[in-house]
Amino acid sequence: MDFRNLTILLTGGTGSFGKAFTRYLLRNNPPRKLIIFSRDELKQHEMRQEFGEADPMRYFIGDVRDRERLRRAMTGVDIVVHAAALKHVPACEYNPFEAVQTNIIGAENIINAAIDSGVKKVVALSTDKAVNPVNLYGATKLVAEKIFIQGNAYAGTDGTRISCVRYGNVIGSRGSIVPLFRRQKVTGRVTVTDARMTRFWISLEGGVQLVLRAMEEMRGGEIFIPKIPSMKIVDLAEAVAPGCNIDFVGIRPGEKLHEVLVSRDESRHALDVGPVYIIEPETITWPYAPWKGTPLADGFRYSSDENKEWLSVADLAAMIKDDEIPHHGTPKHAPSA
Repeated sequence: MDFRNLTILLTGGTGSFGKAFTRYLLRNNPPRKLIIFSRDELKQHEMRQEFGEADPMRYFIGDVRDRERLRRAMTGVDIVVHAAALKHVPACEYNPFEAVQTNIIGAENIINAAIDSGVKKVVALSTDKAVNPVNLYGATKLVAEKIFIQGNAYAGTDGTRISCVRYGNVIGSRGSIVPLFRRQKVTGRVTVTDARMTRFWISLEGGVQLVLRAMEEMRGGEIFIPKIPSMKIVDLAEAVAPGCNIDFVGIRPGEKLHEVLVSRDESRHALDVGPVYIIEPETITWPYAPWKGTPLADGFRYSSDENKEWLSVADLAAMIKDDEIPHHGTPKHAPSA
């Protein structure tokens, strides 16, 4: 997809994904304009220091809770990539209405502003925690997915098309478990919630490539699921802090042993399309060209514990180079982020 004549707005643009997405576009496929939309003045300043202020970069301070500000930001925009969210599980549990305001009302504002502004495409980022959610963060992302998909009906026949991507834990994202293990490594002991715990694992580059695929191939209303490997948290601990003793501290409230990217119920209207699974919308009231792919087997479930592809300790050690993982502050115990 050629972005040279397109304007792209990236919400949550100062986050880990936003920086990786910006870096990729500037190196490989610069758009006419790339608008970084976020509410943090300091982080925008830091992005200016890294990426500059010359074309195609634009910096727009605003909050997805503010619909009018979004409308202003989306003037002349062709594509919106929506990455803004409150995503830390404990913070969302303690501040539930704040999570609702950003993750749900913010999603509604994105949809309305995009439709009103004539945006052609919206790609929204979601998470495996939206599948059968057990915490508020996952629940808000499930609702966001539902309203993004149904937003296509509000857009009408020739209006904005909206799709989602859904993936698992991201190497190098803010709040990553890796910096915690590195910090604990010097003590000779690391903390893990449960020895059985597994997670899906994707690189920031993998997340960027999935979004780019969705931007190019989306029909409006589908969810793109990447085929990505699983890993055991204990293997990650060994990769980051080899030889350290592991203290098992117990699963935290709102935490799962294993994550799911495609549920059994969703698999009934999902397809295997090469490197991705496509979950198609169940109720379609807008122009939609069905995907061609292989229907999933009856009862299929794509979960981190039943995955066919696994990362070994050696694989994980190779992936978590110092220059890939930011050393941010982390929670007291290993998160399931």
